[in-house]
Amino acid sequence: MLNATILISCPDKKGITATVTNFVYNNNGNILHSDQHTDDEAKAFFMRIVWDMKGFTIKREMIGKKFSAIAGNFEMKWELYFSDQVPRVAVFVSKQTHCLYDLFLRLKSGQFRCEMPVVVSNHPYAEHIAREFGAKYYEFPITAKNKPAQEKKQLNILENERIDLIILARYHQILTRGFVDRYRMKIINIHHSFLPAFAGSDPYSRAFKKGVKIIGATSHYVTEKLDEGPIIEQDTARISHRDAVKDLIRSGEDLEKMVLARAVRWHLERKILVYDNKTVIFD
Repeated sequence: MLNATILISCPDKKGITATVTNFVYNNNGNILHSDQHTDDEAKAFFMRIVWDMKGFTIKREMIGKKFSAIAGNFEMKWELYFSDQVPRVAVFVSKQTHCLYDLFLRLKSGQFRCEMPVVVSNHPYAEHIAREFGAKYYEFPITAKNKPAQEKKQLNILENERIDLIILARYHQILTRGFVDRYRMKIINIHHSFLPAFAGSDPYSRAFKKGVKIIGATSHYVTEKLDEGPIIEQDTARISHRDAVKDLIRSGEDLEKMVLARAVRWHLERKILVYDNKTVIFD
């Protein structure tokens, strides 16, 4: 079954929901799912609507043009997707591989609807994982001097592989603004939630010494400002005085896997809208 999905954001006005749903109904579309949200403070409206394309009277290639005619009346920003469009994903990773493994296992078990043909790293440690799951592996050792040249090579690979989404699965490099601009709101990062109090190397040991009672993980879109992009998902776990550093690390890695997986799945399912450095996550 072929479905169409439209994501909409615009100033809040009367008649938006009726106009959009009538667009689908009047063209013989069967609405499968509809969700909306109004931000009263920002006076902004957000909507996600999915419909069955069977019997829809507007040809697929003409839907965008027809919808634009009504979208202009409401100053809408909108994105149109079809269910047969399968995103192609590249995963960037450094030395820690728990998130990479988890992503591939979820893909193999059918939890993600995408292709994951490329793994990029600044170290050799994850090559066997990529090979195990049939992905190409590219290693780019990075220094302050060679970073621009290495990023250019990475971008060429991403373009040649027609990559739609980049996942930073514990990739310990800061992407340049030029790189981020090429894939704006299409790069998802995961990190522990100790920042900024325990930034840098070995955060779990320093958190342990401080006697933390909660650890967490945050997944967000990447912007030019380090770790300040729109947050997609977060979660936490309680820590006891009985927990050693290894227990904190294990719990933290479990959180990182779950939080990243949720963020990736919602992105692939076209359930996220970004505005004012925040996100709307539709049901």
